[in-house]
Amino acid sequence: MMDFDVELIRRYAAENKIKFGRASSKAVIGKVIASMPEYKTRVRELIPVIERVVEEINSMSIEDLKRYYSPPVKKKVKEEFRLPPLPKAVEGMVSTRFAPNPDFVLHLGSLRPLILSYEYAKMYNGKFYIRFEDTDPKTKRPEPRFYEAIKRDVEWLGIKPDKYIYQSDRLELYYDVARTLIDRGYAYVCLCERDVFKKYVYNGLACPHRGQSIEDNHELFDKMLNRFFNEGEAVLRIKTDLNHPNPSVRDWPALRIIDTETYRHPRVYDEYIVWPLYNFSCAIDDYMMGITHVLRGAEHRVNEVKQSYIFRYMGWDPPEYIHHGRVAIPEGILSKSKILKGIREGLYTGIDDPRLATLPALRRRGFHPKALYNVILKTGLSSSNTTIDFSMLAAENRKVIDREANRYYGVRNPKTVYIYLMDDVEVKIRVHPDHPERGYRIFRLYRGENYIYIDFEDEKYLEYGALIRLISLGNFRVGEETLEFINNDVSWAKERGIPFIHWIPVERVLEAEFIYPGVIYSGYVEANVLGVHVDDVIQLERLGYFRVEDDDIPFRFIFAHR
Repeated sequence: MMDFDVELIRRYAAENKIKFGRASSKAVIGKVIASMPEYKTRVRELIPVIERVVEEINSMSIEDLKRYYSPPVKKKVKEEFRLPPLPKAVEGMVSTRFAPNPDFVLHLGSLRPLILSYEYAKMYNGKFYIRFEDTDPKTKRPEPRFYEAIKRDVEWLGIKPDKYIYQSDRLELYYDVARTLIDRGYAYVCLCERDVFKKYVYNGLACPHRGQSIEDNHELFDKMLNRFFNEGEAVLRIKTDLNHPNPSVRDWPALRIIDTETYRHPRVYDEYIVWPLYNFSCAIDDYMMGITHVLRGAEHRVNEVKQSYIFRYMGWDPPEYIHHGRVAIPEGILSKSKILKGIREGLYTGIDDPRLATLPALRRRGFHPKALYNVILKTGLSSSNTTIDFSMLAAENRKVIDREANRYYGVRNPKTVYIYLMDDVEVKIRVHPDHPERGYRIFRLYRGENYIYIDFEDEKYLEYGALIRLISLGNFRVGEETLEFINNDVSWAKERGIPFIHWIPVERVLEAEFIYPGVIYSGYVEANVLGVHVDDVIQLERLGYFRVEDDDIPFRFIFAHR
């Protein structure tokens, strides 16, 4: 009879008494059978056990029961995040885009425009595109691995774009628009050296090439395309207001020459040498792709001004621009240059190093895409700057993974402890406290001498004469050479506020590595962990949540959060 889950029965009996003032055996039987269907065939054996437990619970005060038994678990109302409406949005006619540069992976700062653009497209039954802005083979060199990494991260997030678009496939389109702007007198080929042009523009003066004829500009532009000029010798500029208060807006550059024999593009190689700059290609593509709403950071406001000239000169209607504030990640490193420099110098192990705020790093640590989604939806489209720290991510992730994460014990840099027991002991602990159907972890210790491992952080509690509780095993006093058993009363331990310590019998352990941001511990996990798989997220009790990175011995666990 004692192989019934008596603790489960106690919990249901306690809940019943707390709710109704007195526990009912009949009510408890129904709860237990519903939770443990395998008991149905053993009801005759089960009833006496339940009756004894109910009698025990009814002898206790409700105050004591509330202290030691959790109240009934209430179903949580599903959180729904409603995005505010988009200005001038029409059902079925909204098109949004996310436009990454494939020179690096996505990171936390990328998620706001990506997720919100996708969600708004879904909200209005519209279209969502991902556009690779890969028109700088020199300074922001696109790499094949980053195209694929971005696609992989987008898929991991559960985002399904209607189409992927590559700007490097659209160079002839940009040339056609450039010729139209030259025809209309809104663009010209500038042959000034960069520093010389800066002096003109900062003084609100036209450079000597601004007044060239349309015919001369066409001829010079053809020479640019036909490799007559070298890199840095010619630029196509858009005519703007030379007295604009922001000097960067004055006659901004639209297309420039890049030596693609030296800086080969990974998709079109050295077929082209004239490449558009951001504001030129962005404005053209937003119109040609039918983008109705652009969600982007507040730092792009000046780009909106620059791009407005293209829309005006071409007679196009611009999209609606919604600018959100910057996202600050206090504990996360987002800078591509710093990360790549750190990888080269051996500071980081790669783009998925646990110290980073890249999506590969967060995925490696066991963050669930739904948790990241929830954080972004909660921050919304605020125009003020937003801070996302790891405590916020951890709180959301915990909500998502806790119900799936089975529980185990692990010890880092373990300390060996000797205990003496008067009887054989079998400890049964649920694999998950809320899911008895998942089974139990079983530890067996025997009368006499036993050795266990505890975590190095718990060694500080082993002062002579101190009281500790080894979870599920009992309460002990620290002696000179051994831990002396006192009793196995949980309430006794709680009343005295003594530390609860997890432990593993030395005979039933597996070697493991515990990888934290910036530090790796060696140690052991309980042998019950056999059966977990790579990418599973588990909870190592009192240590935190971990993702299983290697399910072979030695096991390797990546720390997510507590």
